[in-house]
Amino acid sequence: MIRRRAGAAEIRRANRGWWDADADGYQAEHGAFLGDVDFVWCPEGLREADARLLGDVAGRRTLELGCGAAAAARWLAAQGARPVALDLSAGMLRHAAQAAGRTGVRVPLVQADALALPFADAAFDTVCTAFGAIPFVDDSAAVMREVARVLRAGGRWVFSVTHPMRWIFLDDPGEGGLTAVHSYFDRSPYVEQDEHGTATYVEQHRTLGDRVRELVGAGFRLLDLVEPEWPAGHEGIWGQWSPLRGRLFPGTAIFLAEKPAR
Repeated sequence: MIRRRAGAAEIRRANRGWWDADADGYQAEHGAFLGDVDFVWCPEGLREADARLLGDVAGRRTLELGCGAAAAARWLAAQGARPVALDLSAGMLRHAAQAAGRTGVRVPLVQADALALPFADAAFDTVCTAFGAIPFVDDSAAVMREVARVLRAGGRWVFSVTHPMRWIFLDDPGEGGLTAVHSYFDRSPYVEQDEHGTATYVEQHRTLGDRVRELVGAGFRLLDLVEPEWPAGHEGIWGQWSPLRGRLFPGTAIFLAEKPAR
């Protein structure tokens, strides 16, 4: 792992390849936690059924970006929404199709890039993603503009990402992850690469202020910033998320925004 700049084409190729190759392993490790028909915002276990960050979704045209296996989109469908699930990775969408077969809850699946959404202007009432798309593109401000384009006036845009504070520390769920070693202001992405120096995985860092400016620049009004606390009794570990770190500082940031009504 290093931190270095990477071009847009390299990032797209790396992350599409990563999620295609890792889809089976990811679902084997995290599928039970995420469920087949459930909307889990973060490793802290905050569920949309409890948080209601999207509001009343019944009848709403809803887009889930970076849907993975689309458990959230199926949950939305079960609540009466009209969801579409989109992901760049064919491997993850294969798991979405398999889960639809297991559950009988089917939603339209679209393979596309979040930087070029294949939908008409104002096509959706709500757009959401739980750790999808936003951290994996070089120009997340452009994604915000695309979301604003496909969202109707008065619509809601909610997304969760790794809390920017976490980038100060090593990616370690134990005591090694309690010492600050990086600058919060270093936007260099986290890059994993092969022996030839070719990126195989790229994740971006933006500060809280960066995210606010991206939203405002795309015309959104920020309604809330949710920082889920680590719940009592939750002893699970997901990557660098753990009870030890979760009790001390936030691991997830959830941005709740609205496209102002004209």
